Amino acid sequence: MTNLDSAKTHPAAPSLDDESNWYRRRFKTVRKGMKGLRDDMEPGDESDIARKKKRFLIIAVFGIIMTLIAFFISISIAAGGVIPISDAISSLVSAIQKHGTNLNNEELYIYASRLPRALAAIAVGAGLSIAGCMYQAIIRNPLVDPYITGVSSGSGCLAVALVAVGASLPFVAANNLYLIPVAAIIGGLIAFAITMLVAECSGGSATNYILAGVIVGFAFSSVQTIFLTLDSSNFSEVMWWLYGSFAQVTWENAWLVFIPVLLLSFVSLIWAREFNLFMMGEEQAKQLGLNVKLFKRVMMILASIITSLCVAFVGIIGFVGLVVPHACRMALGGDHRLIMPASIIIGAMLMMFADIIARMAMIPLELPVGAITAIIGTPVFAYMLIRKGREYDG
Repeated sequence: MTNLDSAKTHPAAPSLDDESNWYRRRFKTVRKGMKGLRDDMEPGDESDIARKKKRFLIIAVFGIIMTLIAFFISISIAAGGVIPISDAISSLVSAIQKHGTNLNNEELYIYASRLPRALAAIAVGAGLSIAGCMYQAIIRNPLVDPYITGVSSGSGCLAVALVAVGASLPFVAANNLYLIPVAAIIGGLIAFAITMLVAECSGGSATNYILAGVIVGFAFSSVQTIFLTLDSSNFSEVMWWLYGSFAQVTWENAWLVFIPVLLLSFVSLIWAREFNLFMMGEEQAKQLGLNVKLFKRVMMILASIITSLCVAFVGIIGFVGLVVPHACRMALGGDHRLIMPASIIIGAMLMMFADIIARMAMIPLELPVGAITAIIGTPVFAYMLIRKGREYDG
């Protein structure tokens, strides 16, 4: 074979200049294609993230405005009488400037009764919603609520037990204003501890947490029923608590709900990114550096403390912690940086309006707030389930 034939059979390797020219031509082709793609896009096209952020902004602004409207309605309208909103606002400002002393009748009524009730409603709505959002993410099931760990049943059981038998706690007198709230917090945390123990011993999976919570809840509810049967003389005293009501909220306990619940609710936003990692799956979250077991335990403890604080002073109010985060997830997708703050805002708004309806629906009677949230939440949740229910098939 001649050298010429060998050259034809085995062409020389491309020079650096040839390779450089090839990459330059390839880059021009890609750039031209990208330019054509940009030209073909509609001017109004946005990324999915940008659309969800814009949607979140709309939801947040709407929720805050509606919460403010509900707040003004709440301080101006009640079973005791209707005060024009402008007069109610001026009386509220005047009462605050006087530091709550030397108030006239209108200022006293708004400052001492309606204002603490409105603040408690905002905090409880936000707290139950963010707790529900956290539970749904940890258990990875959008159909769970803040009471899934048996917190409500444990709280109700110990509170009813103390009222029914006329007992007291070692550090709280029997006739103390804080007896039922303290008992409720202790009972809720005991139930949560038992649920965690049962779930961890059975494997610690999401399903185990749900089953353990159901078992513990049934057990505490049964004991609660026994105490109610043994002594029904104080039945009416605990009914407001079992069905949820803000009627017992005063300045003595409003701050104990408002400050800790809202503080813990906003603190939980710090871990929004970690919730996103956790939702990708435990194995992937571990590979990305998240201590899954520790994160799961800490967040469940935090959510249970928030729930116990809400339950302690106003009783068991259902559906808010189930429907609100679920609706926010449907509207905003799976990014907890958007879902969690939206849940806080919409939860506060919903609870404010539910309390207004509870006070005004059957004057002079006041309905349980828990019944109102269930009436509102049931059809809304049924609609969402019909739309998205196929996604939950196992």
